[in-house]
Amino acid sequence: MKEDASNTQFRLVELPEYKAWYGKAFFENLIPTLHEIKPDIIVMSAWPYFLQLILNPFFYRRLRKVGAKLICRDIPFNISYWGKSKEYYYSGQNLTEDLSTDGKTFTGYIYFWLITCIRRLYLPLADAHINYFDQARHITGSYGVPQEKIFIAANSPDTDELLAAYDRVLKEPDILPFNPYRLIHVGRLVKWKRVDMLIQSIKDLDGHFPEMELVVVGFGPEEDALKELTENLGTSAHVRFVGGVYDSVTLGRYLHSSSVYVLGGMGGLSINDAMCFAKPVICSVADGTEKRLVREGYNGYYFENGNQGSLNNAIMKIFSEPGLIKELGGNSLKIIKNEVNIHTVLSEYAGAFQYVLSH
Repeated sequence: MKEDASNTQFRLVELPEYKAWYGKAFFENLIPTLHEIKPDIIVMSAWPYFLQLILNPFFYRRLRKVGAKLICRDIPFNISYWGKSKEYYYSGQNLTEDLSTDGKTFTGYIYFWLITCIRRLYLPLADAHINYFDQARHITGSYGVPQEKIFIAANSPDTDELLAAYDRVLKEPDILPFNPYRLIHVGRLVKWKRVDMLIQSIKDLDGHFPEMELVVVGFGPEEDALKELTENLGTSAHVRFVGGVYDSVTLGRYLHSSSVYVLGGMGGLSINDAMCFAKPVICSVADGTEKRLVREGYNGYYFENGNQGSLNNAIMKIFSEPGLIKELGGNSLKIIKNEVNIHTVLSEYAGAFQYVLSH
């Protein structure tokens, strides 16, 4: 991961993290820094930072003495409804980055139940909540948070910058040779991105689309294993690893030279990025944000989470009908321009800010 703050138009304060007694990260000298800055509003991610409100004695009182309103920003993801922790845990839905569900042990369930109980204590402490997707209204509400304190704001990159990059890309030469059967994945190479499924699709669908390729953009701990998989499957000639790309125009050129963006596993903002460059999207369960972005048959297709055959069918569907890719990609761009962009998201945040400042 790499974050570019060179164009930041606001004050940026970076605090080192330390490991609290309960084993999770928190910020050093946060309270003195807040007293110095004197903010009107503090927006803090729920996990793991809200743990400090419960597990560090007197911290919440000290935070309130700053005089700022507190907003909890969360997805929420891998969180059960209150009172449904047992059903959720044993269903195996609580995935980790290494794809371990930890969904079969009694000890694991007790830990999950305790975390759920702690959430029931800290979530109501916020003056408002900003969540990424609509179902979060009901999930967060089940923990005792009043509905009027819950605001839904989609996640979004700087779409103005990305759309400007798209205009530039249209004037650039193609970065790759033309191939109407080229898939692209953008993201950190970790297990839960399921890039292995995309590589398997290249193998499985070779008889239907022998020209099909996959471009993999990103670095990560799974890179060597994924390259080894391409060798073992005999797909090396059809899978291109280009490494991390952090420049919007260069990334856009790779997207523009590809036909379909595919996310095999978990993810989020990469869907927005692809849609800014008019790409149709194939995905399953990402992080919840996909529910606002990807509409079945309108700008992409969903496949059953972890089901290789379902993924293959989605790819076949989108490649089998001439003209479909351009139509779906155009609809992706419409969604970004008209519905989910930096301006609509800022407006949704502004609604939460206005609420807490008036209550």
